[in-house]
Amino acid sequence: MKDKLKIGILYPLYSAEDDYPRLAAALQPPVEVQVVHTDSPNLHRIDESLITGSREYLLAGAEELRPHNVAVCLWACTSASFAFGVKGAQRQAQDLVDALGVPASSTSLAFLSASKALGLKRIAVAATYPEALSGAFRAFLETGGVEVVHMGCLGVWTGDEVALIERDEVLRFACANDHPDAEAVLIPDTALHTVDFLPELEAAVGKIVLTANQVTMWEALRLGGRLTPQSNLGRLMTVGA
Repeated sequence: MKDKLKIGILYPLYSAEDDYPRLAAALQPPVEVQVVHTDSPNLHRIDESLITGSREYLLAGAEELRPHNVAVCLWACTSASFAFGVKGAQRQAQDLVDALGVPASSTSLAFLSASKALGLKRIAVAATYPEALSGAFRAFLETGGVEVVHMGCLGVWTGDEVALIERDEVLRFACANDHPDAEAVLIPDTALHTVDFLPELEAAVGKIVLTANQVTMWEALRLGGRLTPQSNLGRLMTVGA
C-alpha cells in the first residue's frame, strides 16, 4: 500500500480552508493536508490580488511549509493566480516547484486542467467577485482555451464575507448563472464553502459544476499521481488518471 499522500495547501488568510480537511477525509484512500496561511490585503480587487499572489508572499508561505515535507503543493487562491494571467500563474507554480522541490500548481491552473480533463470548451461562471475581478477570470479562462458564454458576479468584496454564504444561496446563485450553451458552471472562489454539497450543486444545475476547492484538491491528486474515481464529490472527482 502506498503511503498517504501529503498535500501542502497555501491559503490566504482564513475563510473556507476547512473544506480541505473535509475533502481529504472524504477521499478513498484518504490523503493528508497541511494548510499554511499566507498574508493578503484581503479585498477582491485586481491590485490587491497581485499583492496576495506576489512572489514575496508565496515564498514566505513555501518556507513555512518546507518542514512538513509535502509531496505536492497547491496555491489555493483563484484571484491571486488568475490576476497574473496564464503565464504569470505558471510562473507562480514554477516558483513553488523551485522552492519546495515538489510538483506545484494553483487553483486557476487547476480550473484549466479540470476543464481539459472533462473536455469542456464552453462554460458559464458564477463568480462571487466584483465585476473587474470577474472579468480578469474570464480573460484567464479564454487565454487558456475555454470560452465563457456567461459571467455572473455576486459583487462580494472580501473572503470573510464569502465564507458566510450558505448552501441555499450558493445553489440559487449557481442555477441563476447557468446558460443553455454552457457545458459546465464554474464557481471560482476558494473562500466559498462548497465541499459538503457538490452532488447537490450538480443536481440543481443539471450539469457539471466545478468549484474552487474541489478543483484544487483534484489538481493536487493529479500532480501527486493519486487520481482515482471518487463518489459524492462531483463529476470531476469521478475522473481517474
